Amino acid sequence: MNIRKRKRFRVLVALLLVTQTGCSGVPDGVEVVSGFELDRYLGKWYEIARLDHRFERGLSEVTATYSLRDDGGVKVVNRGFDRSANEYSEATGKAYFVGDTNRGQLKVSFFGPFYGGYNIIELDKVAYQYSLVAGPDRSYLWILSRTPEMDPEILHSLVKKANDLGFATQDLILVEHAQRSP
Repeated sequence: MNIRKRKRFRVLVALLLVTQTGCSGVPDGVEVVSGFELDRYLGKWYEIARLDHRFERGLSEVTATYSLRDDGGVKVVNRGFDRSANEYSEATGKAYFVGDTNRGQLKVSFFGPFYGGYNIIELDKVAYQYSLVAGPDRSYLWILSRTPEMDPEILHSLVKKANDLGFATQDLILVEHAQRSP
């Protein structure tokens, strides 16, 4: 490989590393939970509220189910009802810890080698019944619950925390959960 090609290759590798690590980071000034226990987090979660993104636009009845993978990672199955198509849509991905497994910081991928941040920034550590999750920046935010409805006081508390951390909570979408058979 000549010097010019080698230099271009190094720049490309550096850009890929910056892109990959930048997308799986934590927003500035936001801390992930410590004392995290993956085994207690596994299972089905209902999306209560989210900031809008094209990959979830128009979906209701959104759930995320987490289970262990054979390689030590986490299998992620996101599912939601698309009213315009009158059908459920599902995406399967994988997640891995970023650093210590007792911290709520993971990276998740639904598209090959591209990972995004999955940062648990608030968690019911007693019963693992609710969670506040941020992406790699403040444009991604989810409020999750083990049940399709959340106590309004807890929801208010989570929204307040997100607002205090600089998330655009006025843009949160409250997710509808109908009683429909899959």
